[in-house]
Amino acid sequence: MSKNENSKSLLKSGLVLSVMTLASRIMGLVREMTRASFLGTSMYSDAFTTSFMIPNLLRRLFAENSISVAFIPTFKDYLEKSNDENKSDQEKLAARRETQEFLKATFTLISFLTACVVVLGIVVTPFIAQIFCKKPVDASSMDFSLWEMKKEEITILTRIMFPYLMVISIAAFFQGILNGCKIFAPSGFTPVLFNGIVILGTYILSPFTENPARAMSIGVITGGCIQALFQLPFVLKTGWKVGVTSLKNTFSNPGTKRVIALIGPTIIGMAAYQINDLISTALASRAEVGVVSSLQFSLRLQELILGIFAVSIGTVILPDLSGLASKKEWEKFNSMLVQAIKIITLITIPVTFYSLICGNELITLLYRNKRFDEHSVMLTTGEFRYHIAGLFFIAVNRIISPAFYAQGNTKLPTLAGIISMICNMIFAIVLVTPMSGNGIALALSLASAVNTVFLFIFLGKMQSINIKKVTFDTIIYIFRITAFSLIAATPCKFLRPLLLEKFQNYPRLISQGVPIALLAVIFGLIGVVLLVITKDDMAQALKKKIKR
Repeated sequence: MSKNENSKSLLKSGLVLSVMTLASRIMGLVREMTRASFLGTSMYSDAFTTSFMIPNLLRRLFAENSISVAFIPTFKDYLEKSNDENKSDQEKLAARRETQEFLKATFTLISFLTACVVVLGIVVTPFIAQIFCKKPVDASSMDFSLWEMKKEEITILTRIMFPYLMVISIAAFFQGILNGCKIFAPSGFTPVLFNGIVILGTYILSPFTENPARAMSIGVITGGCIQALFQLPFVLKTGWKVGVTSLKNTFSNPGTKRVIALIGPTIIGMAAYQINDLISTALASRAEVGVVSSLQFSLRLQELILGIFAVSIGTVILPDLSGLASKKEWEKFNSMLVQAIKIITLITIPVTFYSLICGNELITLLYRNKRFDEHSVMLTTGEFRYHIAGLFFIAVNRIISPAFYAQGNTKLPTLAGIISMICNMIFAIVLVTPMSGNGIALALSLASAVNTVFLFIFLGKMQSINIKKVTFDTIIYIFRITAFSLIAATPCKFLRPLLLEKFQNYPRLISQGVPIALLAVIFGLIGVVLLVITKDDMAQALKKKIKR
């Protein structure tokens, strides 16, 4: 496959998954708008954010991390053996039986481990809740009553949502099977269902609960169950069965042994990540009321773009990179990696510049209401500007990591992650006092940049990677797109106050929406003209794909 064919294939798969992910991220944004409408940046909103974070952190270990790092590459190897044209029908049948046993063992492993963690988590939740509540010195004060109320609410909400870890891990396992078979659409659609159920649950159940946060929590666990159930028919359609086996067979299966060996190093990295996130959230909880929630509202906007492109492309290229690595086709491997990085650069750097200009208007348009007041807008806007500064680094990290995973190397990206997380903790502790929530947001962006630097350094240790070419092509393309973005942003910067003044007396949808749209059109047109004039290779490939 040529370089251009590599690029077109990647764009084709990426665009298909991006459409599904776009719908899911939009629904996720609507979910956050619903939370802003019902809870604002109140104590209950902070409690929900903290409670959802706890099982969500563990989900990254048991679901996203395990599936992407260990399961998909291992499953891909089993598929290669069962589809090997050089083998006899009897050998293929034996390989298929081995694959089926591996799937049963992996399903049992995930179910057993997550069930144990859920039970333990529900028991120790009251002790966890205290980490996120700053206890007042005076036991007779109003602050002490609020502390008790917040701690109790975090405990209740966390216990409601902790089983989400188990069902979403099973859903991720189903996704791993589908993605290994290069079926992406069903898994891309399940987050749409999840967010829709959370939104509906909030509106329907809020009148019957003490506060809307509990209604949202019930929606979370219900949505997680449906994410798993929705994918099951598509998994069965592939011909692979889902079942359980004994724990003895589970831990003795060669495939699960390999999965555990691959996950092992990343557990250390994920533990560092969890400690880091816990510290950041605890610092935010103790800064002032609303900071925990405003940080999440800010991150939701960042993740809207990040999820559409970085996660989509990362998901698409992992099976392909794994296949190329198993065949030792390193030239194609390097070509696909460079093309993926270029696509991410083409998207995230312009989005960063535009978001820095229109961040306040975006947040006002999306979240502003009676409960999400001007103070909430101010908190979220400040944090968003620091979060969005790290968009490129976070996105490119999710593209580079599969290059390691595809070759069965989890140690180097884990080490980079540990270094990044240590930096994040240090930055957050240093910056939270002078900058409050803005400092925590800036710490994440700085740590993401550190992670990117070390990932590139470690890529140089892989003999299969032409690090000079990858680094040179990446840096040149970054400078080009940064220059184009700066040129496009300049007129928008000067036009912004004029447009805001022109439409200030209209309702919010017009007063904020029209300037946002007009500036986006101006920014986009200038950028497209610059790409066309310079005959940018990625833009040309994207143009042909859209025309078709």
